[in-house]
Amino acid sequence: MALSVLDLFSIGIGPSSSHTVGPMRAAARFVTGLQRASTLERVQRVTVQLFGSLAATGVGHGTDRAVVLGLTGADPKTVDVDAAFEQFDEICDTRRLLLAAVRAIDFDPAVDVEFHRKPLPQHPNGMRFTAYDDTGAILTETESYSVGGGFVVDKDDDGGLGTDAVEVPHPFTSAEELLAQCSATGGSIAEVMLANEAAFRPKATTRAQLLEVWAVMQQCVENGCTREEKFLPGRLRVRRRAPELRRKLRAHEAAERARTGTMSDPLWAMEWVNLYALAVNEENASGGRVVTAPTNGAAGIVRAVLHYFTRFVDGASDEEVVTFLLTAGAIGILFKEGASISGAEVGCQGEVGSACSMAAAGLCAVLDGAPVQVENAAEIGIEHNLGLTCDPVGGLVQVPCIERNAIASVKAINAARLAMQGDGDHRVRLDAAIRTMRETGRDMKSKYKETSRGGLAVNVVEC
Repeated sequence: MALSVLDLFSIGIGPSSSHTVGPMRAAARFVTGLQRASTLERVQRVTVQLFGSLAATGVGHGTDRAVVLGLTGADPKTVDVDAAFEQFDEICDTRRLLLAAVRAIDFDPAVDVEFHRKPLPQHPNGMRFTAYDDTGAILTETESYSVGGGFVVDKDDDGGLGTDAVEVPHPFTSAEELLAQCSATGGSIAEVMLANEAAFRPKATTRAQLLEVWAVMQQCVENGCTREEKFLPGRLRVRRRAPELRRKLRAHEAAERARTGTMSDPLWAMEWVNLYALAVNEENASGGRVVTAPTNGAAGIVRAVLHYFTRFVDGASDEEVVTFLLTAGAIGILFKEGASISGAEVGCQGEVGSACSMAAAGLCAVLDGAPVQVENAAEIGIEHNLGLTCDPVGGLVQVPCIERNAIASVKAINAARLAMQGDGDHRVRLDAAIRTMRETGRDMKSKYKETSRGGLAVNVVEC
């Protein structure tokens, strides 16, 4: 059993991988199961129950909209993000739904989507889908869990990751094992990962799909910088900053270069890193097209750091973009398998913390860091995010999420540069930091784990 880098970097829809992408996938999987069992034509009614964190912040994260669209067969990668809101509104107005895009049934989201604050036993993000026939008898019932990053497992998976049954040539479940694989093969972390990816698909296909991911990342930044709406959706009325910030940066840069021929501010690159992160997470908060990295709530960090590399480091190429993503993906797999990337399970340390670690590792790798330096960069990235809580104000992926991505992006760059100044020898190992994150998340009170019942969520006045 193994995870692919493309499991970590999957194309989807905002604002949340665990509360939007995962539930949409779970709903679509449910109706696919009805089709495979040849029971779809007998379905007269469907109900959806959302439990735990999905209920606590589900409306703000668009979970109700996601599951309803999933029931129509929508997929996060291909769903029309601009039409999604209108389609959901139409279903609410008509109280009719085209199940799997073929079977028309009565469906009222206000009644047939239920919210239960008490979580199911296996994970804070639980869902139950039930289909009934015309007599009211249950045709089938499925219990699923959105376990972070868009991953979905069913109750019968016994808490597994839902990973593919693929045997990779260089298996690893810890940073120590990953470094041992690098030592044994004489290759980099990216080369070990690419060899493993070949067990899923040809190497050329992996490269092409990672470059497709990069293209979507770039388009996400552009979309975030060109939106005309002044405010993000939701009652917080958070003002968009990316469009105006880019205009200011471009104007200042043009004026400075015209005056001196160069940029004299030694921290000028940081201004753009902030912009990239803000643009991505504002686009995510708007329900736009994003790439999980490893989640939506932390999607701006890997993206901002990779944009920094391609813009401000000479000689950046597509091959180095692939190296960056393969390396970051390897670190993401360590977090996914060794702890969690779910804010509902371990707090924001599992989202922003893991993304900061991934981005630091990716940057260190393309700056020609040795595998031990890459591991050091990843450790620095997570160590200084340990204990980070998930306390979204109003249940929206806006405050503190958007700014937090910008801060963590700069932190990731610093972590990579700090690691590059050393030889890889350091006291705290990445495995110890990941284990600490898991234990800290286990000890963290539930009100600090994506429930909007603690922290900033109760200390910031919404209106």
